[in-house]
Amino acid sequence: MAYADLYKKLHLVFFEKQTNNIAGLLRAIKKVNIGKWWRQYLFDTSNERAIRNNSEEHINANVFQNCTNEEDFKKAFFKILHLFKAKAILSDYFDLNRRYIKTTDIILFEDGQVKLDVVPKQFFSSAINQLYQDAFIHCSLLHTNCDLVDISSSLVYNEQQIISNLNSDLGESISTIEEAYSIVDKKRYERFGKLIESKFTDENLLTLLDKFNSRDDDFINSMVTDNADIPTIFEYVLGIIWYKVSNQQGKILDYLKLSLDADLLPVTHAAGGEADIVYEYSETDSYPEHTLLLEATLADSTNQRRMEMEPVSRHLGNHLLATRNLKSYCVFATNNLNINVISDFRNRKTSFYYNTQNPDDYIEGMKKFHWKFLI
Repeated sequence: MAYADLYKKLHLVFFEKQTNNIAGLLRAIKKVNIGKWWRQYLFDTSNERAIRNNSEEHINANVFQNCTNEEDFKKAFFKILHLFKAKAILSDYFDLNRRYIKTTDIILFEDGQVKLDVVPKQFFSSAINQLYQDAFIHCSLLHTNCDLVDISSSLVYNEQQIISNLNSDLGESISTIEEAYSIVDKKRYERFGKLIESKFTDENLLTLLDKFNSRDDDFINSMVTDNADIPTIFEYVLGIIWYKVSNQQGKILDYLKLSLDADLLPVTHAAGGEADIVYEYSETDSYPEHTLLLEATLADSTNQRRMEMEPVSRHLGNHLLATRNLKSYCVFATNNLNINVISDFRNRKTSFYYNTQNPDDYIEGMKKFHWKFLI
């Protein structure tokens, strides 16, 4: 009944040109579940008093105004009704849809728009017209593990075409795929710089450290991402802090031992036998070439001793054995330092660390610093 009433009021106002029925149309819009979509489509303001007082000034150009017969009007109503239903469903499931879409690692959500990342954009640009047509054709391969070209003949990887598209789109003059990767990496860091500027200001980072300390997980997830666990987000935030402290020098996206989504937000910690963050510094007038190992944990008490004491020492020891650069050191960051962990790390400064495959291969002492943050 609600939609029948809406149809009648739309017909009166736009087909029969009875603008004095605007108030009735507004009431009919309120009765349908997706009324906000209708109001936004038909009027340029949500102020009902303004619409009633001067309706003709606030009516948007719309498809109903162009209908010349009853059949056209019915078709227009049917299309707009189902368009708004689809929009409402997409809006209701926005977070879930975004989560699924982002698992592809090729889709960006930027400035209120959904975009393909740089290289995927070029890959699909030459195929998009054919793909639009294929989308409405029955395919028996939906549940089959097959090559892309089996899905559509337009999905052929053409290296030179991608290079040509990149040059055209970005105004570059690259000639090899290696140069393309370099351009992509440059764009990636530009996006990361904008992300830090907008989302991870100094004030926000200090707030996050406070929330890590109080374990306000809901706030952390809402501020950073809900696609990663809190320890992983802590590593990510610590990496950003160190990147800012280092005047945004170095390849921080490589130093972070995390998998990131297309929006450069953390997803999971990458498994491996090395530190959480391995920050490489080139030689300057102030310090020699060295590596900084950043180890981050939110574990406390006995858990910290069990989970961090041996791995942190092992990571630094193995790194020093492999590089022989005794200028390198480790920083252990946590919100609660266990006294036995501190004692063990201090003693490591004077103890030997051996290569388990060769007892004659060892280093004498390891440098570690402890950073306990309490806001």
